[in-house]
Amino acid sequence: MDKRRCGWARGELDIAYHDREWGVPVHQDRLLFELLILEGAQAGLSWSTILKKRPGYRKAFDQFDPKKVSRYSAARVARLMNDAGIVRNRAKIEATIANARAFLEIQREYGSFDKYIWQFVGGRPLQNAWRRLGESPAETDASRAMSRDLLKRGFRFVGPTICYAFMQATGMVNDHLRDCFRWRQVRGPRGAAAKSRGTVNGKHG
Repeated sequence: MDKRRCGWARGELDIAYHDREWGVPVHQDRLLFELLILEGAQAGLSWSTILKKRPGYRKAFDQFDPKKVSRYSAARVARLMNDAGIVRNRAKIEATIANARAFLEIQREYGSFDKYIWQFVGGRPLQNAWRRLGESPAETDASRAMSRDLLKRGFRFVGPTICYAFMQATGMVNDHLRDCFRWRQVRGPRGAAAKSRGTVNGKHG
């Protein structure tokens, strides 16, 4: 019998990402940075497109090392604009560099980005129990508060909808549908399957 999944997981990459990563709480700073950048890169595009380009992003942006990315020069931006492995959008590329610098500032202030970002949900995942795609909101009070604070700190491509997608991806909110086999697995402070995250080449409805 086939497993019941959230309806957005259709293609091979989508299914692998859904089954192993999406909604599992993330507390590793570098992975939080990666997912924040990828969610911003998705703006105007499909998540499937970003999943296909994820290996290209990791290669182009030094495995999402914020220290290295923060030092990228105009010449590096020019090279990235010719890199077919990523979304060749100058605003998004320059935003990634600006976001790396702002990310490092938060690490210096809070000790870790993890400590900072999880405060928007009180340090624990929010548990929803939607029955159908479309019930989950595009943004929430928490994502709006996150967006406002990130923008104030110099981040770009972090509107409230992008922030909510980031919250879904990083397990700050469990938005698997109630009848999805993953809904119960990722419930709890860290999720029963947290150790499986990060192994996929890797959405939300």
